[in-house]
Amino acid sequence: MYFCHPSKQLQQAFALKPYQGIAPELAQYLFVGLDANYDKNIEFQSVFVQILEYLKDGVTFWRKNNVHHPFLLSHYKGDGQFFHKSFARIGFGTEHAEKVSFVELLHVPTYGRSSLVLDDLDHAHLDRINHAIMFGAARHIFIPSGVARLMRLTGLFSWMPRNPLGTRDGLDVWYKSESKVVYSHYHFSVFGKFEQRKQAQLRAMRLLVPDIDDTFS
Repeated sequence: MYFCHPSKQLQQAFALKPYQGIAPELAQYLFVGLDANYDKNIEFQSVFVQILEYLKDGVTFWRKNNVHHPFLLSHYKGDGQFFHKSFARIGFGTEHAEKVSFVELLHVPTYGRSSLVLDDLDHAHLDRINHAIMFGAARHIFIPSGVARLMRLTGLFSWMPRNPLGTRDGLDVWYKSESKVVYSHYHFSVFGKFEQRKQAQLRAMRLLVPDIDDTFS
């Protein structure tokens, strides 16, 4: 179950590009989530113009604003900042804008709390995600366990095991081949007792990007 966001402009943006950043097929670093969630009244906030700019062209937005997502702009004060501040600790910069993509299993924007089931998902969109993972340019793909659980239920991701296969580069691994690795990690929004492990995973992700200084603060 989910609540489709009422903003027609958001819906149209996702219909044109149901992902954020570079297209998932072209990314070197691909992050897979459940749904793209926004405040129900985001259309009436000053950041909405930048959100539409970001969804239209995430690469240009990143280079123009020096942050990978509008939720990190100084005038935005709503939900979602913690997730993106955690992600930012990996250390990607504007020079990586053409290498990073976010894609969710759900193909439409949402608001409120979602609890996705199989009937919520679009088969064609899932096929695109699977193709991007298996045959796209990405060498490093990141999928939290909750996302992996729903992926297994669809029956469309036959390569996804019930449990990680092992550990590589400090991260649990769902799948690996000669050209790519699919990693398991904590959701970027977790905190409290999970925070220490999440920070260790962020450090491990940082080391997978060869042109980022390995200093982690």
